[in-house]
Amino acid sequence: MIPLLLLIATIIILAVFATVVIFTLRAKSTSKANKEDRFNWWLPLFAAVGALILFLPIMIYGIDIDEMLYIFIAAPIVSFILLIFALIYAINKKWLRSLAVLSMLIVYCTVSWGLFKNSRELHWTTRWLLRSKEYKAKILAQPNPAAGELRHIEWDAWGFAGVGDTDAYLVFDPNDSLTTAAKSHSSGKFSGIPCKVYRVDRLESHYYAVLFYTDTNWGECNLAGPE
Repeated sequence: MIPLLLLIATIIILAVFATVVIFTLRAKSTSKANKEDRFNWWLPLFAAVGALILFLPIMIYGIDIDEMLYIFIAAPIVSFILLIFALIYAINKKWLRSLAVLSMLIVYCTVSWGLFKNSRELHWTTRWLLRSKEYKAKILAQPNPAAGELRHIEWDAWGFAGVGDTDAYLVFDPNDSLTTAAKSHSSGKFSGIPCKVYRVDRLESHYYAVLFYTDTNWGECNLAGPE
């Protein structure tokens, strides 16, 4: 966990430093060549790319603490710095430049919100792209389960003390019977899965990510979730 936290902190520091340096150098070069106030259209694009870079560890690792670090540390720090730059330009009556920085803030917050809202899907897609061969080998190496259940391995898990644990499983469905449920991300009870589940996502043909209700797992179906 510590190396991952250091990685996130490093990315945050580098992103903020790059923002300050690039913005300062750009301001100096334009101030020498041209004193007029203007709107830089490349700044919002830079903000969107920066948000994606900061969110990359969550897409790869998907650990709860990473999301908390992004929400409560990375996003506030970056937003605060952009707001300071906007105020500095406004005080100096550089209204278009101030507007450009405010547009960076808006784009950064919008992209961050979109990424966070879809963080689970992005994490699962990224994990499957990077490690699908490994997971396929693990699940196919398992013996056929009893009672008609589908082959499965643990795919993801998260939770906090006092809140409960949530589990997701990678399921091998040779007949693609979960396709309809995956298209609509349906909840319910499905053939080959012992419990009612919250959501089904298709990773590729025959392979599905199945999200269980909190405090419910493949071997214990009666702890939580609807009856």
